[in-house]
Amino acid sequence: MFTQILTQITLAAAPAAEGGSGPIQTIVKHFGLDTGFFVGQTINFLIVAALLYFLAFRPILRTVSERQTKIEDGLRYSEEMKAKLADAEKSHEETLRQASLEAQSILKEAKTQASDLIDSKTEEARTKAEDIIRRGEESLVAERKKMLAEVHDEVTRLVVATTRKVLDRELSESEKSTFSNRAASELSESLR
Repeated sequence: MFTQILTQITLAAAPAAEGGSGPIQTIVKHFGLDTGFFVGQTINFLIVAALLYFLAFRPILRTVSERQTKIEDGLRYSEEMKAKLADAEKSHEETLRQASLEAQSILKEAKTQASDLIDSKTEEARTKAEDIIRRGEESLVAERKKMLAEVHDEVTRLVVATTRKVLDRELSESEKSTFSNRAASELSESLR
């Protein structure tokens, strides 16, 4: 680059060396440009530019490149973390789904066990109720038999007492027969 500029200046100054007036001589005359001073300033500029390039610009570019690499690494790490987070969320959702299924299974099993327990307790209560009713009926039958026996005994006692009173009194044969038939029929009806 530097050599190209010097080549251009040299070519432009060549007509001046031959005694002609080229575009550069016109500019130099017009603006009062000192060629030696201009070449010195150009060399100074190129030295400062080279120093700045090697001492400032190149380290800055290196730092920018390092930062760019760190940023790219950070973005890559961020993408990896996003993928891991997505995997963790999927795993979490799967765990929740399985826990929900397990809870539903446990709940279904608990309902089945509760239903079985209710059925068994209901059957047990029905059996006890039937047993109580059967014993009550047996007790009623026994009580009825006992009462009938007592009534029979009482009727018999009354018949005997009445008969004794009647026999103490003189009855006609027809009265005795009627009385005996009536007592027998009443006694047989009461035993039924």
